[in-house]
Amino acid sequence: MNTFFQRQSPVRLIALGFVLTILIGSILLILPCSVKEGVALRYIDSLYTSTSAVCVTGLVVVDAGDTFTPLGQFFLAMLIHIGGLGVTSVGAGVILAMGGRVNLKGRSLIREAMNLGSGKGIILLVKSVFVTTLIFEGIGAALSFLVFVRDFPVLRALGISLFHSIAAFNNAGFDILGDMHSLIPYQDDVLLNLVTCVLIFFGGIGFLVIREMWMKKLCWTRYSMHAKVVLSVSAFLIVVGTLLFRLTEDITWLGALFQSVSARTAGFSTYSLGDFSNAGRLVMIVLMCIGASPGSTGGGIKTSTVLVLAQGIRSAATNESEKAFRYAIPRDAFRKAAVITLLACSVVLAGTYLLAVLEPQLALRDILFEVASAYGTAGLSTGITPQLGIGAKLVSIVIMYIGRLGPLTIVSLWYFSRGERVRFPEGNIAIG
Repeated sequence: MNTFFQRQSPVRLIALGFVLTILIGSILLILPCSVKEGVALRYIDSLYTSTSAVCVTGLVVVDAGDTFTPLGQFFLAMLIHIGGLGVTSVGAGVILAMGGRVNLKGRSLIREAMNLGSGKGIILLVKSVFVTTLIFEGIGAALSFLVFVRDFPVLRALGISLFHSIAAFNNAGFDILGDMHSLIPYQDDVLLNLVTCVLIFFGGIGFLVIREMWMKKLCWTRYSMHAKVVLSVSAFLIVVGTLLFRLTEDITWLGALFQSVSARTAGFSTYSLGDFSNAGRLVMIVLMCIGASPGSTGGGIKTSTVLVLAQGIRSAATNESEKAFRYAIPRDAFRKAAVITLLACSVVLAGTYLLAVLEPQLALRDILFEVASAYGTAGLSTGITPQLGIGAKLVSIVIMYIGRLGPLTIVSLWYFSRGERVRFPEGNIAIG
């Protein structure tokens, strides 16, 4: 068995780790001790819920509050944690906590999982990831408790607060309030809305950026190019999304801000998305597909990909070099960004087609919204998720898995080439 794992590439091991975690989670969630008495849970629904949790999506076919016992909800929270932090990071953290050492293979896995350029300081970074997570989730739970304790007994409010903070920081979008209402009952609660937005934002910008903000004392001029790109694009999308939602939907400014932040992979909603206009849904689909940032708990094509694409198009139109914040963008960055975007569009279109075939009674706009949400690991839905048949659920499971790992990662699993030995002369081809 050790020989088998040693022969596999880091990408394959990470992909396999997510699969094993999903399968183990599906078994834990369907145990009698995890399901409330009188509730019948099919394995396909347990598998779907486990996938949604590990892929930090938040799409649900059964309500977590009405279906699972406190132990089942604990298992769900742990799956969200593992999915958000990454299987390799959690494994390394457990090893370090037990006083062990992470070998070179383990360090290589962590570097690949967190999109690091080198292996320098990996163990220190893993430790800081866990400390950062505990700090944000602890503060988030404490502030959320002030809201939930008004409506629930103290112990129940404490459990809801902890679960909500974990789900929000890991951009998962699960709730245990019951009745599949998400946060609609709290759409006017300023404290809970803002606390949730802050948790989602910091969980979505990535641990490297959080660490850099802390170490460089919030000094913008000292930030790296990556941090500036992530923060500026994230802020831009939040502002634009808020304005567009306020323009197209009959919601408050607070509601528009919340949906703009949540749409990029978090999955919470304070309004019924089934009542949104076509324009509002289109904005949400775009935000869901863009998603969070590299090295974060969220999915999507990522904010940095969007900026590289924009600068590449600008460079082609103006014949100027690609640059941002007084840095030159690496030459192969645009190519990689274009490939990721093309693959993402292909996954969304293929998934939409398959769901349209399997569920012909559903409206195309609802199907497209559902698939975009699954790929972007956003977890938002217009309400059709519980209606999906077994085939459609399996398709959605695959899309969530691809969205969490990234389409380029999935494609590279089958890439065996060691380089070309023959070079051909360049030909001419008309473009555009």
